[in-house]
Amino acid sequence: MHVITALEQRKSTRAFLKRDVTEEQINTMLNAARHAPSGVNTQPWSVAVVTGESKKNLQTKIEAAFRSGDKGKRDYQYYPTEWAEPYKSRRKACGLLMYSTLGIKREDKERQLNQWAANYRAFDAPVMLLFFMDSGMQSGSYMDCGMFIQSTMLSAMDLGLRTCPLASLADYQHIVKPELDFGHDKILLCGMAVGYEDTEALVNSYRTPREEVGSFAEFFR
Repeated sequence: MHVITALEQRKSTRAFLKRDVTEEQINTMLNAARHAPSGVNTQPWSVAVVTGESKKNLQTKIEAAFRSGDKGKRDYQYYPTEWAEPYKSRRKACGLLMYSTLGIKREDKERQLNQWAANYRAFDAPVMLLFFMDSGMQSGSYMDCGMFIQSTMLSAMDLGLRTCPLASLADYQHIVKPELDFGHDKILLCGMAVGYEDTEALVNSYRTPREEVGSFAEFFR
């Protein structure tokens, strides 16, 4: 698959087939992604690959915490505390597009809750990846890890797999780290669902819009 094609076709996939992803496939993805750039070649990323019983146990504990009212706390601030335009409108439109596609109305709080809870199961994909960064690193390493995460998603596309990056999983770093006994001295950046797309699932039928190049790029000649 050409890189441009992969970039254009990549989307957040939220329903997966009950089809296994092999350890060899995950190794192939990460082997390609490790070539992502990083400042002075620091390579500040670490990855936990969670499958099988480990995934089941972890997601059960996270979802139970979510449903009990525990909102968790991330190792870092992802979103602004106050939303400004145009980001406020884009955020709202993103949520409305998913819920309208699924026929979930604003007053149907239970269906909204259940749909959001699926994040914490990595949408029942066979593989959950968790991305960490050494806590001693600084802001530049967030950019480095972002490029590594994007490279992982593009590598998955080339293997016929689909993904969904999950910043929501970082909310429960206080559950993830002790459950896996991993990353105690690290920042949990996000998770990722990996598997084969269920192309017949309604939730996978929509695409969020992107701004045209002219709206965010200015050429100086």
